Amino acid sequence: MPELAEAMTETCCDVLVVGGGPAGSTIAALLAGRGHHVVLVEKAKHPRFHIGESLLPLNLPLLERLGVAEDVARIGMLKYGAEFVSPYHQKSITFQFANAWNKNFPYAYQVRRSDFDLVLLNNARAKGASVIEECKVGAVEFLADGGVRAEAQHDDGRRACFRAGFLVDASGRDTLLASRFQIKRPNPKHNSAALFGHFTGAKRLEGEAEGNISIFWFDHGWFWFIPLADGTTSVGAVCWPYYFKRRKADPTTFFRETIALCPGIAARLEGAQLTGPVTATGNYSYRAQRTCGPSYIMLGDAFAFIDPVFSTGVFLAMNSAFLGADAVDTCLREPRQSARALRRFEAQIRYGIDTFSWYIYRVTTPALRDLFMGPRNVLRVEEALLSLLAGDIFGRSQIRMRLVAFKFIYYANSARHLKRSLLAWRNRRRAISEASVDATVEAT
Repeated sequence: MPELAEAMTETCCDVLVVGGGPAGSTIAALLAGRGHHVVLVEKAKHPRFHIGESLLPLNLPLLERLGVAEDVARIGMLKYGAEFVSPYHQKSITFQFANAWNKNFPYAYQVRRSDFDLVLLNNARAKGASVIEECKVGAVEFLADGGVRAEAQHDDGRRACFRAGFLVDASGRDTLLASRFQIKRPNPKHNSAALFGHFTGAKRLEGEAEGNISIFWFDHGWFWFIPLADGTTSVGAVCWPYYFKRRKADPTTFFRETIALCPGIAARLEGAQLTGPVTATGNYSYRAQRTCGPSYIMLGDAFAFIDPVFSTGVFLAMNSAFLGADAVDTCLREPRQSARALRRFEAQIRYGIDTFSWYIYRVTTPALRDLFMGPRNVLRVEEALLSLLAGDIFGRSQIRMRLVAFKFIYYANSARHLKRSLLAWRNRRRAISEASVDATVEAT
C-alpha cells in the first residue's frame, strides 16, 4: 500500500519510550539527560485521570534526583504514616515513617495523579525528550540487524512510524510487549479486582495525621482511603473474584453496597459525595514472564502489577526507570555489556516485586493481621517493617536480616494458631482458584 506508506511520517531516535506515566517520563528524562535522543509517545493528553495516588518516602530521593521535588511538594499532601483498621481486633494502629530503621525519610506525599504525572512529563520535555501525546503505538517489529520499528496512530487519524535503537515499554496496564509476546500471566498467588472512586466531604484523621493513608480490612478484602490536597479523597475496594461475581447492579451502586459492608470506611464516608463515576477493574494482579530482551525493557505496570495495599505502584515504577536507565545506557554505549546489564536489571526488578509480594500475599491472613495490630520491636523487626513500608529495600539495606526474623515470627504465630491458619489458607486458596472476574466488572 504505497499511498499509506507515503502518508506515514517516520522518526528516528536512540530510544523510543511508550507511555508517559511515572515510569516512562522518568526514564525519558534520565536518558535524555545523558545525551540520548529520546522520543516518548503517550496515548492520552495530560493531565489525565489515573489511580494510585499514594507515594512512599523512598520516592522522595528519586524526585530529588529528577529535580522535581519542589514541584511535587507544591501539589502534594504530606503523609507521615499509614493507619491500619481491623474489625477483627476492634481497633486501629498507625505506623509512623519517622520510626523506621532509616530515620532520614519521615514522610511522603499523597498526590492527584493527573497533576503528578504532568509534572514528570513536563520534566522529561525540559530535559530534552521529544514528547508526542494523543498517539498510540500499535505494531512493533524487532529488526534483524538490531533496533526496533514501531507504528502508531494519532488521535486525528495520522499514521506515524518510529525507528529506534532501543524500545522502553512503559505502557502500563496496556502491557504492549507482554501482550504481543503472549507472556502476560495472571498472578496465581493473588487474584483480585478493584472498585474505586473520588469523594468530597469524607471524614479524615485530625492534625498531622490528616494526610495519612488508611487501610481497612473487611471480610472480602480491604479498602484504601487516601486524602488529597484539594479536599478530594480517593477510596477503593480490592476484593477477591468470588465477591465481584455477585454483582447485579451498576458499579456505583455495587460500590456503595460494598462500602456498607465495612463499618469503618462507611463511617468515614457518611455524608460524602462521589465526584464522578466509579471505576471497576478486573484481572488486577499479573506478571510477564520476562522483563527485557535484545533492544527492549519493560517498566512498572508494563511488566507486573501487584496488589497496591502498601502503595508500591509509583515507587516501583520510578525505581524501575532509574534501574532501566542504567541498563539502556549501557546497551547503547557498550553493546558487548548488554546481556550482563539486562540480567542485572531483571534481577533487581524481580527482587523488589518479590520482596513486597511476600507480605502482600499474606496481608489478609489472621497471623499477619495479628502482627500488624500488635507490633513489637523485638530484634528491631518493627523498625525493619516500617522501612519496608517506606520502600527502603534496595541497595545495601540493613533491614534484610530483620525481615527474615519477622518471617520466622509470622510462621511461629501461624503454627501457634494452626487450626485458624489452615482454615484461612483453605479459604484463600478457594478464593484465588475462582475463575477470572466477569468481563462486566470492567465497565465504568
